[in-house]
Amino acid sequence: MDIKALDALKAYGQANDALSPSGTSGAAPGGNSEFANLVTDALGDVRQASASFEATSAQSLTGQADIVDVVTAASNAEMMVQTVVTVRDKVIEAYKDIIKMPV
Repeated sequence: MDIKALDALKAYGQANDALSPSGTSGAAPGGNSEFANLVTDALGDVRQASASFEATSAQSLTGQADIVDVVTAASNAEMMVQTVVTVRDKVIEAYKDIIKMPV
């Protein structure tokens, strides 16, 4: 696994920590935003996958986990990060297209 992917996992975990205490920052006034909930859930999934990877890799160091388990956990964590990044890129692209529309 590439070091940059691990850095991204840590960054998304920190972003999830920043969102957790305040609930739904950026939500529409007077209610919860479904998109904010979706983003929060996705970041929670990334955080959970990264925690699973860290636990599995720690277990492999002590001989309690097989290398196949470590590779599976790493692949799962990497897939979750790539999914969140792809969704983020698509949302930004859609936003830019909306901004370019004539009024």
